[in-house]
Amino acid sequence: MKIGFRTLILAAGAMALSSIASGTAHAQGKVFKWANDGDVNSMDPYARNETFLLSFLSNVYEGLVRRDPNLKLEPSLATSWKLTSPTTWEFKLRQGVKFHDGTPFVADDVVFSINRASTGASNMKGYFVSMKEIRKVDEQTVVLETKYPDPLMVDKLAQIFIMSKAWAEKNGAAGVADLTKPDESNFATRNANGTGPFKLQSREPDVKTVLVKNADWWDKHPGNVDVAEFNRIANAATRTAALRSGEVHFVYTVPPADEDTLSRDANTKVLAGRETRVVYLGFDQERDELLKSNIKGKNPFKDVRVRKAFMHAIDVDAMQRTIMRGQSFPTALMVGQGINGHFPDIDVRPKVDVEAAKKLLADAGYPQGFEVGMDCPNDRYVQDEAICKAAVSMLARIGIKVNLNAQTRAKYFAEILRKPDYSPGNTSFFMLGWSPASTYDAHNVLEQLIQTPNAATRKGGFNPGGYSNKRIDELADKIEQETDKAKRDAMLKEAQKIHLDEVGHIPLHQQAVVWAMRKNVDVVQRADNVFPLMYVNIK
Repeated sequence: MKIGFRTLILAAGAMALSSIASGTAHAQGKVFKWANDGDVNSMDPYARNETFLLSFLSNVYEGLVRRDPNLKLEPSLATSWKLTSPTTWEFKLRQGVKFHDGTPFVADDVVFSINRASTGASNMKGYFVSMKEIRKVDEQTVVLETKYPDPLMVDKLAQIFIMSKAWAEKNGAAGVADLTKPDESNFATRNANGTGPFKLQSREPDVKTVLVKNADWWDKHPGNVDVAEFNRIANAATRTAALRSGEVHFVYTVPPADEDTLSRDANTKVLAGRETRVVYLGFDQERDELLKSNIKGKNPFKDVRVRKAFMHAIDVDAMQRTIMRGQSFPTALMVGQGINGHFPDIDVRPKVDVEAAKKLLADAGYPQGFEVGMDCPNDRYVQDEAICKAAVSMLARIGIKVNLNAQTRAKYFAEILRKPDYSPGNTSFFMLGWSPASTYDAHNVLEQLIQTPNAATRKGGFNPGGYSNKRIDELADKIEQETDKAKRDAMLKEAQKIHLDEVGHIPLHQQAVVWAMRKNVDVVQRADNVFPLMYVNIK
């Protein structure tokens, strides 16, 4: 029987503990083996703002603050923080902490890390839109000053991990390697030196990465894992077979087709719930001519009638039934349930209507449709390539010929994402997914995905297609500073309604968090799909 999905209320906390998998005894202690379809593309915590990468590196690196199992902020490398003025945050730093190489954690590391994360090729710059400067007061105190009041600044810092200034500079990694250039890397891409509960022991990209317990960690280890061996197993059937045989103890990405089988297996169990992530399709609305289309001299996606035609053609309910096997929750908004700023009364998709879509295309000047390339990952989101293939078939019904380019996440992100200078990537039509896991607030989606891309303000950094609406930009800037909940909610709703009416993007569904494991493993499953190894217990 398929596991039922629980409706998630973030304020109520993370999804419950689950007892599950087969532990392995080893000379090094408890060895935990786990697998995912895609690899961690870098050991640099600022290289890519991607949940899986940040989740993995949160075992090695730490921020000033962190999320507990109930998703509430708690102290980490900062023991306390407070506003000393409307625009000044003061952080008191934890004393006696050491990096994995034995060097002490000091205030200079915080200043260096925040500056490194907010500049250059860092993919985390969008978190520092409001920041004016970060400065050291003394060895125990740093001050972060914003240009205007930003009540969510501390929440954002839970995603920003602290690096060793001395280590980075010594090894030529003072800056972040640009992952939009597939061949670019530096020492921090391949190595890691954090303060967290696990140390990097070995790294074989796209094969295996091994972490070992940090016995000198400043905090207590709630779990009992001594060695965590992460394996990339791209093939879904092979990944499931490895779990059932006991070769691995935990699978991070469970194929929808295998959920029932694993739920019924006497040796495994599935833990499932609603994730905060929304998976969606996007258009290049920035260029005057598409890079990947047979239409020359103009861009069909600049016409709202074309975007509405695509929306009418995409059947998300069919995707939910046949591809996701129930592991999705269709949505019309870029913000899913459980996120502050989700409004059910406007979360209504237009009905699937092939004839209406054809008429919209004809009215826009494309009675025979047109041809366009589509970029899609094949190892990032649940059933990502299958979803894209379904979209190709659905769009074919209205005369749109889609040439699908599905590839691994490293190549895919390098292809579609904006460059460090915010110039557009090489895409015309694409799939992406986004979880506002830094703040659990709809403003994060507006600021990162929907606002006009702008290198000076660092807004719209994850808006590959260049969607732009002046009114939404104005609203998002006001929302960022507004503290009156009623006024803020009204603006959040107005901005999302504008985006929905303009079909700025095509939201598909909220993805489900589905993990599977052997019976004698306990884990904490969080709604943001972050997997903290420190909570794993092998019985």
